[in-house]
Formats: sequence, structure tokens, C-alpha cells
Amino acid sequence: MSADALIEGASPPEKLTTRERILKAASTVFAEQGVKGATTREIARVAEVNETTLFRHFQNKELLLKAVVEQSANTIDEALTGPGMSNGDLRKDLTYYARVSNAVLFEKEPIIRMFIGECTRQPDGARQIACTAWQPVRLKLIDYLKRAQDNGQVLPHLDPEQTVEVLVSSLMGGMLRRKMVETGFSPEAYLDTVLDVFIRGISPAQQPENQE
Repeated sequence: MSADALIEGASPPEKLTTRERILKAASTVFAEQGVKGATTREIARVAEVNETTLFRHFQNKELLLKAVVEQSANTIDEALTGPGMSNGDLRKDLTYYARVSNAVLFEKEPIIRMFIGECTRQPDGARQIACTAWQPVRLKLIDYLKRAQDNGQVLPHLDPEQTVEVLVSSLMGGMLRRKMVETGFSPEAYLDTVLDVFIRGISPAQQPENQE
């Protein structure tokens, strides 16, 4: 699904390719049973294919898990290279990125929660998969902020890498806490607040005149 379609809440196509069915089934089974408990036999059953077909697309369970994680990262990566990020306006660009990221987080919430657990139980393997899949997104965000600094849109003393972590952590935290904490606001209202606080904090134009 494209980044724009995901933001708009469009339904995925009714007829998925075999590969897409396998990935969708794998996401469900991994989320429910964890990496260790999930089997290619069960994933094939949910996808309504045989294991031979599954292995024709993915050689083993580890590569299938990697593909599931990459699928989410690729949607956000698409947003960072698409027309939604070419406005030259810090607020518009980061709002577009945040909305795509937020939509992916909410759509993939079950497997994200599972993966966080795996990073505790099997830190090396899970971390390697996550780092490989998400590194292009992370680097593009860092590069975007560096260019924004060069253009005078972001405070020059801020570390772009740390600044990216603040935004990503705020979005992830909002998704993880929404079922744990009773609030009187919607996920959309939270996202708007995160963006307002974040952009006001990094933009020179939003700083008090007497602040150096």
C-alpha cells in the first residue's frame, strides 16, 4: 500500500499476490506466537498456500521475518522520498512523515509489540533485523534535518541524530501507551501535539527573541 493510501485509510486491494498473502499471514502469526513459536507450516496455512510455495518466495523463517519488518520500513521510506516531503516547509514535511509513520505504527502494532519483546529475549538477532530494515529511513531523516539546518530551518546547535530519536520515540511511545493509559484525546490529537511541540522546539523562528 502506498504512503498516501495508508494515511487516507484506504482499504488494501481485495486480491493480494501470493507473496503479499504470505507476508500478511506471517505478520499475524509472528505477532500471535512470537518468532520462536511461529512455524512456516502455520504461516502457510493462514496464507492458504503450501509450504513449498512459501519457501519458493522466502527460503526460511528468518528471511520471512526480515521481509515483514522491511515491508513496514519501506512504506515510511517511500514517504521520505515522495512528493509529500518536497514542500520545503519544515512543518508540512514533518507532518507528512509523522502521519505516514503513525499510520504504519498503528497498522503494525501487534508485531511491533512482539518485536520489542524479541529484542529483550533475543537481542542480537532481533536488533540486527531491525537495524538493517530501518537504517535507510533513519539516515534519510537525519539527512533531511541536516539540510534543514543548512537552510536555517532547524537550530544549528541541535544534533540531527538525537533530534530524530526524539521524534521517532514520541511517535512510538504514543502508540505503545494508548492501550495502557486512559486519556481524553484521540491519537490524531496526540500526533498534532507532538508535531507542535517538536517543531516549536527545533525551529529558530519559534524561539523567544532573547534566546541565544
